Amino acid sequence: MSVSAAGSPPTVPDALTVPAGFTIEVIASIAGARELAALPNGDLLVATTGTSVDLLPDAEADGAAGKPVVFTTIDDAPVQGITFASSSCSIYVASNKAIFQIAYSDALQSAPAGPAIANVRTGGISGTDGDVHTSTSVAFAGGKLYASVGSSCNACVESDPTRAAVLEMSPSGANSSVRATRFRNAIALATNPATQTLWAGGAGQDDLSPWGHPFEFFDAVTLHPGIADYGWPDCEENQHAYTSGADCSATVVPRIELPAYSTIIGAAFYPANAGGIHAFSGAYAGGLFLTAHGSWHGLTSTNASVPYAPPRVAFVPMVGDAPVHEVDWTGETPQWIDFVAGFQASDGSRVGRPTGIAVGAKGSLFVADDSSNCIYRIRPN
Repeated sequence: MSVSAAGSPPTVPDALTVPAGFTIEVIASIAGARELAALPNGDLLVATTGTSVDLLPDAEADGAAGKPVVFTTIDDAPVQGITFASSSCSIYVASNKAIFQIAYSDALQSAPAGPAIANVRTGGISGTDGDVHTSTSVAFAGGKLYASVGSSCNACVESDPTRAAVLEMSPSGANSSVRATRFRNAIALATNPATQTLWAGGAGQDDLSPWGHPFEFFDAVTLHPGIADYGWPDCEENQHAYTSGADCSATVVPRIELPAYSTIIGAAFYPANAGGIHAFSGAYAGGLFLTAHGSWHGLTSTNASVPYAPPRVAFVPMVGDAPVHEVDWTGETPQWIDFVAGFQASDGSRVGRPTGIAVGAKGSLFVADDSSNCIYRIRPN
């Protein structure tokens, strides 16, 4: 069943802002919109918190986009992971416990998912705190398929090696192995098209002391040799031990940090040589866009009246796989700037929470929102 919301798309909330020289508009309303994948003909795939992947035809149209349709349905919610592999012209969809491959042909608007090519969450739940992550994300980089699977707890030692991990496998789903481990919830996956490096980031551990830590990170997973160890739940940030006696000397030091509890859900690199009539200026070439869902935590551990971290779409200037600004572990000098801001007011009320993000065939930037159910399209004036 479609999760596409009926009626005309809503208008952009007055509170939202984009940099001077850009326009933001709502082109569709799709309930529970999560990860996005842009197709070469200008259509847009929208994975969801439900059982369907929707397709938004003509998302790159000069005027209004087409009416959303159900692309495929999988009875294993949330069907929130989606990516397009141009090398094999394949669409990969990830549900709670499985990954599917769908052959794509230009202008295809629906297709059955078929049998799963790989399974995840094949073991039991280790945690007892009830913080069980259920989404799976997918990306294709350097000829390999990657899947990220969240933990079964806020802080525990997983017995299932497919949890709290980034998995690497062949395009067919065979030969799955762990590429990154002790990664609490690497929900945001992205491939740098200039280098074919796989990056991942997501949501870190909750309720650590001091409040406001750990910072939430985004890192170049495949630049690390062997199995990249991110240390959760013992080690976070700059090899800092949060468990007494933990040895953090071999854990990864991430390249990019956002404020604690930001919850990075989506990521997209803007092509260094973007073409198309809606291409962004050179200032954005090769840069990275991150969608932060925002926190459910209050400003302090005892004050929940205003969420600690607001939702935002952030832009990180990059040179290849290196951020222009290195991490400031004091948190005083951010590596990023707000690109879409205004989701959260000073009283803590919100007009949305961004999720997926993708760059279209003609250069537009698309942002999903699973709170307002909006699909935003951002273009230079």
